[in-house]
Amino acid sequence: MRERWAAVRHANRTLLAPAAAVVLAIAAAPAANAAPGPGIAGSDPVRDVTVAAPPRPAVRAASDLAFTGTTRIAPGVDYRTFTTTAAAGPVQGYLLDADLRRASVGLLHPADVGARATVSAMTNAQRGVAGVNGDFFNISETHAGVVPTGSSVGPEVSGGRDLKAAVPDGQRFGPALTSGATDEDVLGVGGDRTAHLASLRLTGTVRAGRTELAVRGLNQYALPVGGVGAFTHDWGAVSRLRAVCGTDTDRTAACGADTAEAVVRHGVVTAVGDAVGAGAIPRGTTVLVGREGGTDRLRTLRPGAHVRIAYRLTGAERFRFAIGGLPIRRGGAAVPGLETTGAAPRTAAGIGSGGHRLSLMVIDGRSAASPGVTLAELSALLAAVGADDGVNLDGGGSSAVAVRGPGDAAATVRNVPSDGTERAVANGIGVFTPGWPRTP
Repeated sequence: MRERWAAVRHANRTLLAPAAAVVLAIAAAPAANAAPGPGIAGSDPVRDVTVAAPPRPAVRAASDLAFTGTTRIAPGVDYRTFTTTAAAGPVQGYLLDADLRRASVGLLHPADVGARATVSAMTNAQRGVAGVNGDFFNISETHAGVVPTGSSVGPEVSGGRDLKAAVPDGQRFGPALTSGATDEDVLGVGGDRTAHLASLRLTGTVRAGRTELAVRGLNQYALPVGGVGAFTHDWGAVSRLRAVCGTDTDRTAACGADTAEAVVRHGVVTAVGDAVGAGAIPRGTTVLVGREGGTDRLRTLRPGAHVRIAYRLTGAERFRFAIGGLPIRRGGAAVPGLETTGAAPRTAAGIGSGGHRLSLMVIDGRSAASPGVTLAELSALLAAVGADDGVNLDGGGSSAVAVRGPGDAAATVRNVPSDGTERAVANGIGVFTPGWPRTP
């Protein structure tokens, strides 16, 4: 018999029952791994820099986390607003709770991997009832003449189809990796409608006669040094040049001078050259891009040669939907070493009830009304709503939650974006229910 999660239906009840408080632990100084990795703690190098708060004495702040509104927006899906208090001040938050036995979640994404759209636009285009923003992404560029692709950092799976793989760690945007994390970590849902944290690694080969190449990239804005990557129709028309810039440890390093590109149409090589190109890729066509050592064998391909290209994202779980994220909770505990300074707008996704419940949380920030929370506080908030596992998603000006309530004509943004308006992002998590919402 399927168990039904007992939803809290009254405003101003605390999230933890019977307790009436959530404890947010604030340490005196950041952990050893709290220094930002390559880049910054957000997608935007100007607007999304997380400003660290001054060091504080060690304190433990306990305050009521109270719901200020609850709406059943679809069967198995509740939308809530709440308030609490963190070290930096009052907090305004938003929560989507989805019972995965009654509702489904999936990847919100633009038409192309190398493109961006707002959460509300993606939610409406894909006929969702709600959605939040997703992974960090390539929003800006320091390489002269190279445009940012808009592509996300981590893997993407939509409807069981692998859309892209993860960029190397040194090419990431966002906070430094947490303890035990990798650039391939995802939150996903399998065919059994159960959510998990896992990692997805790209495996694949290109075979042409006696020539065999490893596929080390799929529709991603940065390829490993010395690797060959595959770009498909899903990538879109944006230039592929960004893929050969930077290194595995330094996102800002110069673009590689030794490059090659081969076009394969329905299993037959149609062109091989040194320049990395741009433009839409027709269905049935794969463009192989190589850098440094990966170019040598790629150049051995000749027009007219028959090629077999095979790849997939592999891991302990086979997902119907997956999105990249930074783990901040595992097995009912906070990931060690989470940043305890730097309040900011945040977005997170938590897994509870044995994988049958997904909680999507957005926190307003960068205002007197709600300065935001740290990563450590965000993990504590996920615990407060019953999440055993969870990931931090892109924050800052990217944080957004869109909801289409019963009788609404469209999903609209419900939080207060810190930029003053909704930002176009690489992807998101959408909530869907069959036959819902009911339009006027």
